[in-house]
Amino acid sequence: MGIHDDPTRQDTWNIGVNIEDAQGVMQSWGLWDKKTGGELDSDSTTYYPGGMRAQIDLGGRKTAGNLTLQKLYDIVYDHERIGQLLERVGRAKVNVHQRPLDIDGNPAVKAVNWNGRLKRVSLPDVDSESSTAALVEIEVTIKGYPTLI
Repeated sequence: MGIHDDPTRQDTWNIGVNIEDAQGVMQSWGLWDKKTGGELDSDSTTYYPGGMRAQIDLGGRKTAGNLTLQKLYDIVYDHERIGQLLERVGRAKVNVHQRPLDIDGNPAVKAVNWNGRLKRVSLPDVDSESSTAALVEIEVTIKGYPTLI
């Protein structure tokens, strides 16, 4: 088995989103089309000792970047519930899981999971001269670190 026996593409993933409603119940918001962010980074600290010795990396705290998610805006399914999202900005808990799919579209391995809070909701941009897809976008601040589940 070689190092690239099962490569994947950006379009072969499921991105599932659950968002807490006003009663504290996590509700599925289905599969989303695009995800950026959520990276795990660190605040690495470098120390420069005297005598022209080589720098020393002291490591640092881990930090998780915000997630931004987008999906095609459904005028029936999404529009009836968009008020819930707008009301819950800054308060609702959010769970996002990203799972790669095999070549047949089946879940292939465990999912990467993020937990956080709904930071921002953006309704689709509007342009009377454009016929591009209307996307709804949310941003999630991450609590803790991503995990494999």
